[in-house]
Amino acid sequence: MSDQPAGGPPIVFGTDGWRARVGDEYTFDNVRRCAEGVARWVVEQGTAAKGVMVGYDRRFASEHFAQAAAEVLLAFDIPVLIAAQPIPTQMTSFEVVTRGTATAIMITASHNPWTDNGFKVKSPTGAAAGPEILAALESTIARQAGRVPPRRPFDDAEAAGLVERVDPFDAYRDYVARTLDLDRLRAADLDVLVDPLYGSGSGWIPRLLAGGRIRFRELHAERNPYFGGVNPEPIRPNIDEALGILAGGGYDLGLLLDGDADRAGAADERGTFIHQLQVMGLLMYYLLEHRGMREPVVYTVNETSMVERLGARYGVPVHETPVGFKFVGPRMIETGAMMGGEESGGYGFGMHLPERDGIYADLLLLDLFLREREAGRWPVSRAVAHLHEIAGPSFYLRTDVHLERATYPQVKARLWSELSARPPAGLDGEPIVRSVTLSTADGFKWWLADGSWLLVRFSGTEPLVRVYAEATSADRRDALLVAGERLVRNGA
Repeated sequence: MSDQPAGGPPIVFGTDGWRARVGDEYTFDNVRRCAEGVARWVVEQGTAAKGVMVGYDRRFASEHFAQAAAEVLLAFDIPVLIAAQPIPTQMTSFEVVTRGTATAIMITASHNPWTDNGFKVKSPTGAAAGPEILAALESTIARQAGRVPPRRPFDDAEAAGLVERVDPFDAYRDYVARTLDLDRLRAADLDVLVDPLYGSGSGWIPRLLAGGRIRFRELHAERNPYFGGVNPEPIRPNIDEALGILAGGGYDLGLLLDGDADRAGAADERGTFIHQLQVMGLLMYYLLEHRGMREPVVYTVNETSMVERLGARYGVPVHETPVGFKFVGPRMIETGAMMGGEESGGYGFGMHLPERDGIYADLLLLDLFLREREAGRWPVSRAVAHLHEIAGPSFYLRTDVHLERATYPQVKARLWSELSARPPAGLDGEPIVRSVTLSTADGFKWWLADGSWLLVRFSGTEPLVRVYAEATSADRRDALLVAGERLVRNGA
């Protein structure tokens, strides 16, 4: 162990872990600082003997950052399970749930730009570490500033039997088969396009459903830390190549994943993107109508109003949380929820894992569309139209207003102050009928009389302000987005 000063900036965990630019704030030293925070927390909890799962995605040097984190854990005599290859983030949650590890670390920046990497932590339940755990980690990391974290050489620890390399695929497949009829999906006469956006979800869906009649084509299956020059988030324009292929015909639907495969997306047979709020509505409808479930649903403040309408239609309670699965997961556990979702395309399920799983969500969408076909609602575009017939309209879009990284904290503070002091009285020529100031993380939300809403929210992981709108028409949605972006830019 060394006591030489390490220094380093404060490390703050946002809505889903700590993320920063590689070579700038995201360094091996800072990853080790985060790992020491986890190690000390595990020791304080008295759970060190349970070990810690360490996973990593396909980003630049992720496997090396994972090994650096493992070496710190091993210096505290904590056994390590480490991924044998890049894995989806939810596989770390899976290992916590099925093996009972003390916690898990995932090296990923999810959908952030290719220049970034990140550090996620799971709770002992498998859910994203909640605010209390993250606050404890931040406090420990800050107290240890100026000291170099201890390390035990990885090869030495592996030779001593303290390291186990893990491939979760087979166990995960069997786990999924407990709640979903994979043989039924394999037997489907369908052509499916899958786009994992070069991420660690590559190969998982075709492998899970291999050996049957269903046919897959997978785009962007190779590792590419540049992600083809786009953010690996399954939304337009990042997935426009997939949409173009679908529009050319020959496929029944498209299934999409983000860079670490914990977020899901979909497109219909015409290449029309099924936006994230529609996916939330479809999955909730699937569980209610086709699976007959009636447990609560948890959703974030930037999720669709269809949740409330479907909840009322089926007599199911719904619970709203701030943005981030660090809020959604614990709330799901607390309420016994059947599912939880957030606008970014992350969906978790009570019968599965209390954490986002894009692979499982895509499999559920596939099952939904097969059941809708049996009910005479086919093709996929017809099934989506049916959702809106019973749950109401959802014209949704999000605009990201990018700001300078160096000045973002100051701009964020100024915008918060100005919008708090002088909120708009109306939007799109209509008066605001309801207004909520959420928090410095989640911003401001305003509603019009027809139920359309606008949300201005400050990102906790990137230097940008997100402007969201869900409306009863495309024209109103676009007008609300223009108004929201104007509010941000005038304040910035």
